[in-house]
Formats: sequence, C-alpha cells, structure tokens
Amino acid sequence: MRLLLRFLSLVALAGAIVIGVIDSIQSVASESVIMTPLGAALFSVDPEMLLNFETYFRQNVSAALWDSFIDWVLVQPASIVLLAISLFFWLIAYKREPASRFAVR
Repeated sequence: MRLLLRFLSLVALAGAIVIGVIDSIQSVASESVIMTPLGAALFSVDPEMLLNFETYFRQNVSAALWDSFIDWVLVQPASIVLLAISLFFWLIAYKREPASRFAVR
C-alpha cells in the first residue's frame, strides 16, 4: 500500500513539475505571470472528463460539496494543487523509523 501511495505521490510531483515548467515558459514569453488553473489543465487533457465527473459527483455525492469545495479547487493553479496532492500521498505513505533503545527522550 505504501508503495502505491509513494508512486501516486511521484506521479503528482512529476505532473506539478511539468505544469510548472510550462507555466514558467509561458510567463517568460508573455512577460507576465501565467498560472494555469487546474480546471483548464484537466479540460485540455479531456473536455468530456471534467463534465462527466461533475455530473457524477453532483448526482451521487453532493452538489453542495461541488459548489463549495471542488469548484474552488478547480480555479487554483494546477502546479500548486498537484504539489499539495503529492505531499498528501507522501505523508500518508511515510513511515517513521523506530527509535533506538539508546535514544534520548
């Protein structure tokens, strides 16, 4: 399970780096700060996916949760959201090393 979570963390981190590099290149080219929102990034991957996910989520989970939280997340910069997801998966998969017998408390 920890291996899967670490792999998901790595994939999210790689996606954040790729989107961050693309945003950096666009920012330098346009001489202004450009940060791609998560919704725009998902829409560019597959336009139908975001619409299908919204319909499914509103019908089966909660329309209020979509309007209050998911809608807010979709307008945040994609690189920051993916970094947060990567950190979340890594923290779940993290395992502390047991303290040795001689460790000072």
